[in-house]
Amino acid sequence: MRDGPNCTEAPYSWVIDHVVPTTETLRDLAIGLGAAAFGVTTAEPFPEALVTLRAHRASGMSGPLHFTYDEPVVASNVEMTFPWARSIVVFAHNYLSDAITPANTGAVVGRFATSDHYQSVRRIAERLAGLVVDAGHRAEPLIDDNRLVDRAAAARAGLGWIGKSTMVLTPGHGPWMLLGSLVTDIGLETTRPMIRDCGTCDACIPACPTGAITASGLDASKCISTWLQTPGSIPRWIRPYIGRRIYGCDDCLTSCPPGQRTLVNMSSSPTPLDFDGLLATDDDRLLDQFSWWYVPRRDPRYIRRNILIAAGNSGEAAALPAIRDHMSHRSSMIRSHAVWALARSRGSDARGDLEDALAREAVPETIEEIEFALGMIEAD
Repeated sequence: MRDGPNCTEAPYSWVIDHVVPTTETLRDLAIGLGAAAFGVTTAEPFPEALVTLRAHRASGMSGPLHFTYDEPVVASNVEMTFPWARSIVVFAHNYLSDAITPANTGAVVGRFATSDHYQSVRRIAERLAGLVVDAGHRAEPLIDDNRLVDRAAAARAGLGWIGKSTMVLTPGHGPWMLLGSLVTDIGLETTRPMIRDCGTCDACIPACPTGAITASGLDASKCISTWLQTPGSIPRWIRPYIGRRIYGCDDCLTSCPPGQRTLVNMSSSPTPLDFDGLLATDDDRLLDQFSWWYVPRRDPRYIRRNILIAAGNSGEAAALPAIRDHMSHRSSMIRSHAVWALARSRGSDARGDLEDALAREAVPETIEEIEFALGMIEAD
């Protein structure tokens, strides 16, 4: 109890405000705020995660990804960034109930990205951090942060197990979870890891359109979701596999048996995202419409590039005028993807438009793309 003339004014509330949080009190707060799972582990390093990150980088399985692959030692050891850290608090938010179901036409967005589902994760993390800081201790939220391999922390804290898809699978929720973490200088009681794995189930492996899920883990060089978040041109070989997706890919999640019950209970109605409307949207509004997405350098061309590929794959006639318009876009990268999309969508009927584009094009890379598109329709 504090000293001084005011020490009798509200001693009980002062003591409550300064009680050091426990695993139980933090769990109660997180669950009360809507977290679907909760756990605590130590701030000790994650040596297995370090080995995996290094191996995938060396083998090329990291693909174009950077994130935790850039500094694997830092990502696998929070004490490198926070020397004072003693515990890692981990919780999970099931975003599926608020996600939008893909429609049968138009663009497809991974359910985790249909709105800013991380908003709920940030809210929980901020409240947990506030409880710790108000008690006179240190706390730092880490949400989708390169300084922590959060899946490894979640597995060690007992939220679930890491499946063959490399997603954390939580009983009752499956893979439909976004993770939030908090490092603190409090030595909290830890929770036990689950003694559980996927066993003989390998449903996610054949479900992946590109064979990106392997016995050694996720080969990001083949992952559709990875390429849709990568700058530059999308490799031609993967474009047909992208289908109508413009961000994210749910195939390994929808095939996962532990998440089926949650998926079946989704109540949202499909909301079409028409290709012509998206392509007609100006750059600033396109970025605003999907402000929560990771877009390299916040360059709207990468969203537009994805839409063109998906529109071409869809074969939807309503998208054709917008695809043609983008064949004259100021960006050579956009022109390159537009000519591919037109050839993909119209086949031999695209010949005249492609030959006209070839006659006026001056950029060597785009000329090569037009010639490739002409080859595509010849092959048909």
